[in-house]
Amino acid sequence: MRDRSLWTWHLAAGLVILVFLGLHMVIMHLEWTIPVSNPAGGEPEDWANVVWRMRSIFFAVTYAVLLGAALYHGFYGLRNVLFELNPGPGLRATINAGLWIVGLGLFGFGAYVALMAPRVAAAMGG
Repeated sequence: MRDRSLWTWHLAAGLVILVFLGLHMVIMHLEWTIPVSNPAGGEPEDWANVVWRMRSIFFAVTYAVLLGAALYHGFYGLRNVLFELNPGPGLRATINAGLWIVGLGLFGFGAYVALMAPRVAAAMGG
């Protein structure tokens, strides 16, 4: 039962990645389709456009959600690959704990950076 719910979350994370990464691709690489995301004109990587996106809570939240989904999806996949090697119960517990610690650490750092971006942009006068 637990494996089924973890697998369901894995699939849901894949769908979140598909939607949010698709949105990222449209905004950053097909900027002509949604020009509202580049109000200063020019390229999406131009500083004025970067600061505009930094000030947006929408982008901060979507970056944090995308990060969480990608970390869960990737680490759950890695866990399954490692478990296919049929480690003993002690090593399984170590793998689980290690992936949780690394995943939560990466998520904490990345979410902090994404959610602090609007404040940093405001402090920069952007």
